[in-house]
Amino acid sequence: MRTGWRAAISPVVLSCAGLFTLLAPHPGLATEPVALLPLSKIVLYSSGVGYFQHDGSVTDRTQLDLRLQTSQINDLLKSLVVQDFGGGRISTVTYGSRDPVTKTLGTFGINLNGNPTLGQILTQVRGERVEVSAPNPLTGTILGVEKKTESITDGPTRRVIEQEYLNLLTDEGFRSLPFPQIQRVKLLDAALNVELQQALATLATNHDAQRKTVSITFDGTGSRQARVAYLTETPVWKTTYRLVLDEEKAPYLQGWAIVENQTPQDWNQVRLSLVSGRPISFTMDLYQPLYNPRPVVQPELYANLKPQTYGETMDEPRPASPAPSMRSEMKKERSPGKLAESLAGGRASAAADAPMAAELEMGRLDQGVTTLAMAEDKGELFEYRLDQPVTLGKHQSALLPIIGLSLQGQKVAVYNQSVNARHPLNGYRLKNNSPLHLMQGPITVFDGGAYAGDAQILDLPPGQDRLISYALDLNTEVEPRLEGGTQELATVSLKKGTMLVSRRLVEDRSYLIRNRDRKSKTVLIEQPYRADWKLVEPKDATERTRDQYRFSVPVDAGKTATLRVKETLPVQESILLMDSGLDQIAYYQQAKEVSPKVKEALQRVAHLRSKLDDTRAQRTRLEQRIGEITAEHHRIRENMQRLQQNSDLYTRYVKKLDSQETELEKLRKEIESLKGTEEEQRKDLQSYVMTLDVA
Repeated sequence: MRTGWRAAISPVVLSCAGLFTLLAPHPGLATEPVALLPLSKIVLYSSGVGYFQHDGSVTDRTQLDLRLQTSQINDLLKSLVVQDFGGGRISTVTYGSRDPVTKTLGTFGINLNGNPTLGQILTQVRGERVEVSAPNPLTGTILGVEKKTESITDGPTRRVIEQEYLNLLTDEGFRSLPFPQIQRVKLLDAALNVELQQALATLATNHDAQRKTVSITFDGTGSRQARVAYLTETPVWKTTYRLVLDEEKAPYLQGWAIVENQTPQDWNQVRLSLVSGRPISFTMDLYQPLYNPRPVVQPELYANLKPQTYGETMDEPRPASPAPSMRSEMKKERSPGKLAESLAGGRASAAADAPMAAELEMGRLDQGVTTLAMAEDKGELFEYRLDQPVTLGKHQSALLPIIGLSLQGQKVAVYNQSVNARHPLNGYRLKNNSPLHLMQGPITVFDGGAYAGDAQILDLPPGQDRLISYALDLNTEVEPRLEGGTQELATVSLKKGTMLVSRRLVEDRSYLIRNRDRKSKTVLIEQPYRADWKLVEPKDATERTRDQYRFSVPVDAGKTATLRVKETLPVQESILLMDSGLDQIAYYQQAKEVSPKVKEALQRVAHLRSKLDDTRAQRTRLEQRIGEITAEHHRIRENMQRLQQNSDLYTRYVKKLDSQETELEKLRKEIESLKGTEEEQRKDLQSYVMTLDVA
């Protein structure tokens, strides 16, 4: 940072990114002509903003005018940096304020908001004296505009129309003129005429509201260096890549930046940098005057009161099986400087004696192309700084070579059932073992000297790898099978009257892979990752993304291979021991997953529960017998009502009732005794199960 930055910088920050021109100073402000401040440096960010820097000289007191679009004023007010490096200071930065035109028009005596008609304008000036040119000229005071319905003859028919009339009070009395007869209306109030002219001037000015002038005044002595810099919205610079695959060489990646000059001025020999990353940038309406709305308060009326508003891996991949076509050789790592000189030069020398046909192969992308970029870390960002000045005309775009390097990589086939149920995709695991940050963008893939397909890559920082896929692999077929979901008993524990049962839902998938190619290959099987499910087989995936498992499966040429993926989902069930039946208890007593201690406790529970159930059964039988006797009593009493008391049958019924009453008394005593026993047995069972804590 230069000396004098903090002393000379004004606390004013604006933005306009080359969309305005730094004009020559006003003649009355400078002692001699001052050159324009030319655009010298541009930094474009992948977030859609650009830094523009103008450098030049100013003399004495100088005013520079920036002519720019109104839509850019907000960025201007937010990010302009102005510097005077010769001991001068920035005295003022001024710009034409903007009020909503509707609000401005509302301040005049005649309100032209809403494109009013002549009748509406004359209604606004009721009470004013006017001079009216008509077949009979009149001078008078406007009373108002009246609408009348009239019937007129139109050929053979008559129709009804609505006609406007201007009502005047003249020296001779009231006059009413139809609008079609009025040729001219002149306001006799000179002040009101001026107001009308000002309102019309406001409208005319608003027509050029898309362009405004910002004036910067440099106040100092003599000639000195000055700078104006700012941020503004710009088209996002994009990257596009070419990837050359060769069985004999490391993969070669060539990257181009797409830069667009959508400004109204040419970029002549500017220093251009391209920065990756996503700095937060926003717009804010600083140009529009803000008015704080105030509440409308009504006068208090005492009589009427009113009541009161494809991603990055999430973990380190485990070592995969040896890749049939692994290319791990990498040329000696180069510094993030002039990449093209080392890379292009090396390739060129190696093929100096090659025949012409070899020089024309697709793999020779570095022939005649020199990478222009210097690469450098900028904190959390990464900068490609072009080491040669760039010239780009206004409203033009350009492809600039920024990357040319050899990387590491491995050919793979990537299978995802949701993408294609039968075939995997030809893919490539590209490792960025360079110091460069590779931005997201499309990749055109050339394999064996021919076009192989297109791919899309996400941001790839140094030291990381990323999968790409570019074509359907018709020589490889995958057959997925789902063995179905089953349940497995995992554990049983007892705790405070509850039996806790853990089960596992089991999902078993298999993938049969057929390689009909003449070459061995590695197939990456993708399967959805579910956080609640546990991977059992294989024990670990080759890698995991946010949404997918990936399993690496080597398959020999002309052979098949099988991958089995087993996942489990734990399920918990709670069973109250007091409510469980003997059959349910017996099931868990026999299960091999249940520990001996739990089985022993369950045996004791079963014993106590059996005694309780026996007692309940006895009581139930006795209660049923009481019910039978009660029903028999009812039948006998109905029969006795129809018999003579001295009959033999009546006597027999009396004896039977007496016998049954004796039995009922006995049964009731036994039931009461069983109820007491049952309650004691229930308490014993409850007391035991509530003390259990067995795993």
